[in-house]
Amino acid sequence: MAARVQEGPFDPAQELAGFGAGAGAIVTFTGLVRDDTGQMQGLEIEHYPGMTQRLLNDYGDRAAARFGLTDWLILHRYGRLAVGQPIMMVATAARHRRAAFDAADFLMDWLKSRAPFWKREIGPDGNGHWVAAKESDETSLDRW
Repeated sequence: MAARVQEGPFDPAQELAGFGAGAGAIVTFTGLVRDDTGQMQGLEIEHYPGMTQRLLNDYGDRAAARFGLTDWLILHRYGRLAVGQPIMMVATAARHRRAAFDAADFLMDWLKSRAPFWKREIGPDGNGHWVAAKESDETSLDRW
């Protein structure tokens, strides 16, 4: 059970080596940097290191208690990332599939709306704009 915030890339398959031993279900989600406009050169992510790490661990522990997880992983990158690169990963392990799916969904909704990361989309000219929060992310979190 761990949360990690790192600048460098990660390999989702390698992250799962030995993960969730003895579980009946493992659910994973890997988010990629996407370009919805066809103009983006990359994404820049900022965070407060101590606070971010603490909150990720707290929410992972909450998910474990709420859904009966036997293992969990939250991995999130920061710094400058190119389009198509993995930006984050959530993995949950539980005795039963529903608990693993619900826990992964719970963590994803929290990450999208409450995790202390700030994202700036970098355009073709090298300038960027900060990504605003979305109402749909707030609505997703409300169901928990």
